[in-house]
Amino acid sequence: MKNNKLKKQILTIGLIGMIFLFFSFKSNFFEVAKQIEIYNTLFKELNMYYVDEINPAELTEKAIKNTLNTLDPYTNYYTEQDVENAKIRREGEYGGVGINVFYTKEGIQIKEVFKGFSADKIGLKPGDMIISADNQSLKNMETEQLSMFLKGIPESKVLVEINRQGKIIQKEITREKVVLNPVPFFEILDAETGYIVLTEFNEKASSEVKNAFRELKKKGMKKLVFDLRSNPGGLLMEAVNISNFFIEKGKIITSTKGKVKNWNATYKTSNEPLDLEIPIVVLINRRSASASEIVSGALQDYDRAVILGERSFGKGLVQRYRELTYGTQLKITISKYYTPSGRCIQELDYTNRDSKSGEVPKFSDKGINKFKTEKGRTVYDGGGVLPDVKMTTSIQSKATETLLKSKAIFNFGIDFFQKNPSISSVENYHFTKSDFKKFTQFLVTDTTFVIKQEKLFKDAYQVANNEAISKEYEKIKQQLFDDKIKEIIDNQDIIIPVIEEQIIRNYYYSEGVYQHHLKNDQAILEAVKLLQNNNKYSQILSGK
Repeated sequence: MKNNKLKKQILTIGLIGMIFLFFSFKSNFFEVAKQIEIYNTLFKELNMYYVDEINPAELTEKAIKNTLNTLDPYTNYYTEQDVENAKIRREGEYGGVGINVFYTKEGIQIKEVFKGFSADKIGLKPGDMIISADNQSLKNMETEQLSMFLKGIPESKVLVEINRQGKIIQKEITREKVVLNPVPFFEILDAETGYIVLTEFNEKASSEVKNAFRELKKKGMKKLVFDLRSNPGGLLMEAVNISNFFIEKGKIITSTKGKVKNWNATYKTSNEPLDLEIPIVVLINRRSASASEIVSGALQDYDRAVILGERSFGKGLVQRYRELTYGTQLKITISKYYTPSGRCIQELDYTNRDSKSGEVPKFSDKGINKFKTEKGRTVYDGGGVLPDVKMTTSIQSKATETLLKSKAIFNFGIDFFQKNPSISSVENYHFTKSDFKKFTQFLVTDTTFVIKQEKLFKDAYQVANNEAISKEYEKIKQQLFDDKIKEIIDNQDIIIPVIEEQIIRNYYYSEGVYQHHLKNDQAILEAVKLLQNNNKYSQILSGK
């Protein structure tokens, strides 16, 4: 009797729970449907009665993107063209001319020329402005339109007009299959130490890392420096596969957890590794994110490599593409990922964004948690992968952050390139502190490096529109400029290498930048030094 009564109680509680879930789901579904209906009726009214013609696609795209802006920066809507561009990035190849560009109101400005491709063969240079394509002016075109002109079927041709320092040049370019190799450079640093750069985790990442590793082994590599600096990430499975090269079969590399339980997953190594013994130093910096953090986090948790550099970016979120109607897509954050020790390295808590200020708190604001590696070393969550060996730099100011995001360094590099026919050899070129003074003088005329205070002050002055305060305006404007220059001077150790790379790339392509790093990059030199000291390397990994 008691058992029957208990069974009835459990059944009743379960039934109540199911009813609650049903009405909760129904309520949520009704709310979604209600809001969609409101938008549909609003859109119809606008289309029928607004005083001017409206662009339905543009209006809808803005509404969608404004909605997603309140979430995290990785949940994005893609138009049909965006979907095609994303596919190109994932697959690592496209029909184009071999350049990296800025889209501007004047046209398409060449940021970088890739060595050996069609644009390079016909003599296009960084800084060139493409102002027309097939006799179509590119002035004042939208970015989506501009992106279409140079891409196309391999072997097709496009006639372009180039503005190079005021001189108009016509060139015919043949489009070709452009293969974006995620391992743009690998080399033997000394008799035993190999060096591999991985710039992104696209579909070719693991195969190219494997090829580079095997080539270096043939050349006698017994130690490895694996460079993931400024690698923004990419495909999760490529991160798992690359980790598997150095971690034995059957080990957890990462696990994901989110709202949809069916999408939660644990990713383990499934292949025999390439090498379980080779000493490895992995280089990371504050721009190493996502899949880069999966690899560096896993190698750290299994005490398989020493992580050297700066704390990584702190992106512990996983995205998935969802097909929408008419060829569009939604890339949506579905879960957080965790390293083998259980760490989530996500830094920013977008769920608890301040609705008034827009400020996003950090998970570490609530405290950080300790975890243990396989050999018992202590590691932490709450914001990126912390390196085992830190490379210290000056504290980056807000002005420096703004500078690095602006076009000012690119513009200076192009100005330098156009005024100097050549520079010294790749290995021996150095941008000095006296050269940095010339850079600060260049910033007087550059309009792209504008800090928040300057913009707010300029807006306030334009609203006031009072000639009587113009002299004071000029004084304060100069003071703001002087203040931001002082801030970036204090960060020369961060900025000078970026300028140096920009200048070298203009003369010697990206390959030249990597060659310069081999002899001059402090992180690489420190990694090689560490690998030569077997005792120190072993002590770090043992936690002693």
